[in-house]
Amino acid sequence: MLIDNITIAIVGGGPAGLTLARLLQLKNANVKVYERDFNKEARVQGSPLDMHEDSGLAALRKADLLEEFKKTYRPGADKTLIMNEQAEILFSDHDTKPEEDFGAEHFRPEIDRGPLRNMLLESLQPETVVWDSHFISMEPQNKGWLLHFKNGTSAYADLVIAADGAHSKIRPYLTDNKPVYSGVIMLEGIVSKEHAPHINALINGGKIMAFGNSKNILMGQKGNGDLGFYASFKADEDWAVNSGLDFSDSKAVLQWFKTKYPEWNEIWYELFENAIPPFIPRPIYAMPLDQTWETQSNITLMGDAAHVMPPFAGEGANMAMLDALELSEHLTNNCYNTLQKAISQYEINMRTRAAMATKASLENGEQMHSETSLTTMLEFFSGHLK
Repeated sequence: MLIDNITIAIVGGGPAGLTLARLLQLKNANVKVYERDFNKEARVQGSPLDMHEDSGLAALRKADLLEEFKKTYRPGADKTLIMNEQAEILFSDHDTKPEEDFGAEHFRPEIDRGPLRNMLLESLQPETVVWDSHFISMEPQNKGWLLHFKNGTSAYADLVIAADGAHSKIRPYLTDNKPVYSGVIMLEGIVSKEHAPHINALINGGKIMAFGNSKNILMGQKGNGDLGFYASFKADEDWAVNSGLDFSDSKAVLQWFKTKYPEWNEIWYELFENAIPPFIPRPIYAMPLDQTWETQSNITLMGDAAHVMPPFAGEGANMAMLDALELSEHLTNNCYNTLQKAISQYEINMRTRAAMATKASLENGEQMHSETSLTTMLEFFSGHLK
């Protein structure tokens, strides 16, 4: 195989990087994952992930982890309520959606990021992940790269694979492409279910999507019962700085919500006034749809490092894990006679499908923040239910 007798460095221990490491180790590759977190006990933040049949779940099947996933995912967490700003339920699949339907096109089982990471970590050979390895820079050495980390260590690899997220520090070694702001801010908060009893009773372990006046509240229940929520709205890219808000002050953020979302029912207030500070403003970015670069034989990109996209189609993590699946297959496919040819074909395919997913995500974002968002989303989910 092309990867026989070479060292592979994956920078970033998220779903994409760990899935790729697992797939490559099944082919006896010499691979290390360099992760900036201090150790495996570091808190993994972010909303739960829904796995799609032809991408995330396909990668887990290939990694021989589907049965383990079934023990770890949260049945029923994909059940959804569509509501208006008055918290009136206009769509619910709580009574019609099967808890387990693997293989079905629209079944998207959810899993918290922490359990997914732990499952992937446990599938790897001991000491595959090199913790406390915050990537700083790298330089060419021999046919590969010498990587340098914040803790003062360095490591050589013949092939470097960037899985280090939207703000990748490795991307500039391959391309000048940069993410572009989508126009949407998502203000993230977390509240315990005990401190949001009315919303907790409504969500019932699933998800809520509320639409009104071109603004949204999107939320899901985590495995520990906490409610993760996002106030999603259009604003300037530098809104967080110019707003003057102290995001560690729940009362101040609640007052902002009352002003920004004036038509919304008071039931939503319990999310903001009881949230666990700080709130996190997240400007939403996307890579250009027409991006390209010249393929190299010793470096490539995957996941958000290659194609960060808005979350409005649920494709980000799934595309990243599909990257892992396809890259592993190209690197271990005997039909290529050089690494550069294998990587080139992977990158061509990856950029094409990622552009399609990004375009769909951007279009969904526009619809979800339009004056007709509620009607559009009701039609969409009712069509899936039928």
